[in-house]
Amino acid sequence: MVDMADGLWNWCVAQEVDADRVEGALAGALERRVGEIENALPGALMTDVYRVGGDFPTLVDVYLAPSDVAEETIASAVAVRLGAAVLLPDDTLNPSRYVLAEPDGTLRAVHVAEVETDDGPERRHVRPCTGSDPACASPGGCDRSRFKPDPTRERPTPV
Repeated sequence: MVDMADGLWNWCVAQEVDADRVEGALAGALERRVGEIENALPGALMTDVYRVGGDFPTLVDVYLAPSDVAEETIASAVAVRLGAAVLLPDDTLNPSRYVLAEPDGTLRAVHVAEVETDDGPERRHVRPCTGSDPACASPGGCDRSRFKPDPTRERPTPV
């Protein structure tokens, strides 16, 4: 039996989404029961879904996240089910860098401006991680991520 008390996922969604829709999308993606943290079901994932401002107004905390599946795979499946982009932390220490799971399931590295508010973090101004963005110069190491910068013709990868 897999220990389901493995981790915590913190995501945000690019539209206002009710908790029951988020839970349904998670349940479908993971083929598991999902419930709100205040109504925890035995053996189920627990979620806390709440609102903030910004371009990603729905924050989603997933408790007891399984370690036997990749977080970005499930975030991608949830984005498809919701029809909305989902932003999740990436594997660098760069505080402005995230992975964006788009509504079509595509995963890409992005940078986001983040402001802490009394209601929680607001994220705005998503832009592709190109490798030459000033945010890429952070010691967090965008080039060390498994989600590589996506150079454009206007912004090629620095040599």
